[in-house]
Amino acid sequence: MAEKSKILIIGATGYIGKFIVEASSKHGHPTFVLVRETTASDPKKSEIIQNFKNLGVSFVYGDIYNHESLVNAIKQVDVVISAVGATAIADQVKIIAAIKEVGTIKRFLPSEFGGDVDSMKAVEPAASLFREKVKLRRIIESEGIPYTYVVSNGFAGYFLPTIGQLDATAPPREKVVILGDGNRKAIFVKEEDIASYTIRAVDDPRTLNKILHIVPPANVVSFNELVSLWESKIGKTLEKTYILEEQLLKNIHDSPMPFKILLAICHAIFVNGLTLSIDTSTGVEASEIYPEVKYTTVDEYLNHFI
Repeated sequence: MAEKSKILIIGATGYIGKFIVEASSKHGHPTFVLVRETTASDPKKSEIIQNFKNLGVSFVYGDIYNHESLVNAIKQVDVVISAVGATAIADQVKIIAAIKEVGTIKRFLPSEFGGDVDSMKAVEPAASLFREKVKLRRIIESEGIPYTYVVSNGFAGYFLPTIGQLDATAPPREKVVILGDGNRKAIFVKEEDIASYTIRAVDDPRTLNKILHIVPPANVVSFNELVSLWESKIGKTLEKTYILEEQLLKNIHDSPMPFKILLAICHAIFVNGLTLSIDTSTGVEASEIYPEVKYTTVDEYLNHFI
């Protein structure tokens, strides 16, 4: 049995980062997290930090804006996973520079965790975010850094608990707003499953210099199908309002950040549509190569909210 890679997670206390840390530790990888000392003592992050301690995670203090601390952290591991948020996407060039300096990293997984930016069509401000991710991919490739890009598609936790009602805190019981005509297919994956697939990929030769597409077949649904599924669970037909492209573009223009960027991403998914076919020369599909992962289906996920 090959020794499992040591993994450094950057952006560990963020939305998807904490799931990746847990999966890494539970899969038996020596797991390191890069955290600021202020984050480690932040009361708002105390529950996450305590969970990391309970998992036996190693803490390395520093951040991506302190080159020396970044190099020190990367020297201790074999694999680097970045889960930094949208505002730090472009700054991952600092991680790339540190990886190049260290020279021993077997795999880098940059902060993707969304749609496939090389094929997605978007309006601003999502377009700028996607361009930064594309630019980063090209830098990684030109520098010859071994990589895996994780295209996880939609976070279930962002969308499914409210059936896509972006300003709601609970699923609809009377009325529902549907973005676009409701027929474009979207993909929703539970965060724990995203993390599980991601960690399986780090030592897998099949994902080296490839895109790991997470497209569980049971989780590819249109907005209309999602609403219909929810209606069948609550035994009720909801009153439907469709926000078509012209109105959605106006809403994007008029909305404040960060809601503006969320709406623009929704436009990319529900109006422009995702490319569901996978180019096997550049990518693999996670549920196909890791059939042992019993992922949570959209149907099962919704049962928690009935």
